Order: sequence, then C-alpha cells, then structure tokens
Amino acid sequence: MRNTAVVSLALMLLVFCSGNEDNPGHQTIELSTLKPAHPFKGKILFQSDMDGDREIYLLTSQGIKPLTNNDWDDEYPKWSPDRKKIAYSANPRGNYDIFVMDADGSNITPVAMSDKNEIEHAWFPDGKNIAFTIGEKKGLRRKFSLWMVNLTSKRISRILPEFQGSSALPDFSPTSSLVGFTGKRAIGWDVFTYDRKSKELTALTEGGKACRPHFSRDGQKIAYVSGKADGNGDIWLMNPDGTEKVRLTERDETADYFPSWSEDQEYIVFSSSLEHRIDKGNWSLFLVNVKTKEIAPLFDSPGRDVFPDWE
Repeated sequence: MRNTAVVSLALMLLVFCSGNEDNPGHQTIELSTLKPAHPFKGKILFQSDMDGDREIYLLTSQGIKPLTNNDWDDEYPKWSPDRKKIAYSANPRGNYDIFVMDADGSNITPVAMSDKNEIEHAWFPDGKNIAFTIGEKKGLRRKFSLWMVNLTSKRISRILPEFQGSSALPDFSPTSSLVGFTGKRAIGWDVFTYDRKSKELTALTEGGKACRPHFSRDGQKIAYVSGKADGNGDIWLMNPDGTEKVRLTERDETADYFPSWSEDQEYIVFSSSLEHRIDKGNWSLFLVNVKTKEIAPLFDSPGRDVFPDWE
C-alpha cells in the first residue's frame, strides 16, 4: 500500500511527494475529445491519472498527447533548459527514481536510482545536472533532503547538507546563481533561496505556510504557493529577495498549487481543486494573468491534472 496523504496544511505543502493511493488500473479515455478551454502558446507538460494511473501528457492548443503509457506511476515532468528532454520520476521498481526521456516520450533513460524515493526535481541551468528531492521515513516522520545527479557520470551528491531541517522542491534561477527551495526548520514549510556562488542562505517567507518557488524566465520574480491568506493555498508573486509579495489567486474556496510561467511571462499555469488533498476530488489546470489577476480554466480531464510545466 502506498502512502496516503494526510489532511493538514503543513503536509499539504509536500503531500504531492508522498500522497499516493493504490493504482486502480488503466481506463479507456477518448483523448481526441479533450481540448484546452482557453487558447495559449507553447507546450505544457502535466501529470494525470485520467487513465487509471499517473502518466505524463503533453498539452498544446490542439489537444493532448500521452508521453508515457505503462502500469506504474510517472510523475513530476520537467522540461530541460533546451526543451529537448524531459525529466520525471517513476516507480517501476516500487520506489521512485529519476528518468529522462526525449521530448516526444522516446529514449527513456534512468539517471538516479537507489533504494530511496527520488522525487520532485529541477534541471540545473546548464542542462548537465538535475537536482532532486529524496524523501525518507524517520520514525513516524518524513525527512526530505536535496541531492543532484550528473547526467554524464551518474554521480549523485548532496546539496545543502548544512541546512538544518528538511529541504525539498528545488528550482533554479535562469539568470543568476540562486536556487529556490522549500524548507522546514521547525514547524511548517517556507520558501528559501541559496546562492551557489556566495553560499548565502535566505528565508523569503515566514510562518510555515509557503512552498514551491518557481522563477520567472527573466529571473526577476518568483511564483510560489502560500496558505497565508486563506489556509488553502494560493499562487503568490515576490521578488527574489522576498520583497513585494502579491497574491495572484484570490479564491478562498480552492487550493491553488504548482505554478509554472509562460515563456512571455504574461501568464502562470497552475492546478486547482475544491479539495485540499492531491488524492481526492477533481484537480484541473487554470491560467492566471500576472498583470490583471484574471483567472481562466485551461484544461480538465476525468482525472487529477497536476504538476504543469510550461515550455
């Protein structure tokens, strides 16, 4: 039996690493009938269990295309910096490992494998390394830490060993030496940055209700998730130094998670649900206009559509 997500905001911030339910088996879905509800440019990767287990799909203005199709879970897809590769996590061996495939779903290659769970990840800006999260059970608790793998040597090494607490969910600035991550020092999760050149560590939020930083394409803004306003999770923006925090999704009834920027930085795609658990309810994709805060539905399948990553 896989681990089931628990209902608390603190775990909600990382439940998407460990909140897995039993695989109900494949279902038949007529993919040609599934179209985006709003026009957009580019390509969006996302994860969905619309066919019965978690697979990776590609969403364009024309519709969707499955990139994986098997009997295990494929999760957390991320474009490489040159958009030619996709990194993702999968559990064909039981625990999660990091894999890389071509943009069309071919040439699947394992790159980080161990007896632990290698989960949510991010490409280094050079495209030669991938940072990822390892989740381990420590008694009744879970401990998260950041690691990296070199794609050529397959060498795995620890990132931020000096951080006291759990660290997870990395994201790199495309224009500076900053890496953002979600960290927990005591109670609750917050957003931090670490400067890989100066070795400076900065807490960008406080209060234990924030997670999942995602840098804009020019590195000038960070989108992130915060439960500060309504306790459920909203998409917020801030500067890389933590100043000028702005709430983008002002919807008290929903849980809004997993922000990803468009190439022109005018929109952010995110997942939303009336439920506050990843293993319950209907999760679908939405767009929010960064300037006007206008929200539009983008895509809704019969399954839970989460973890979008915009090309």
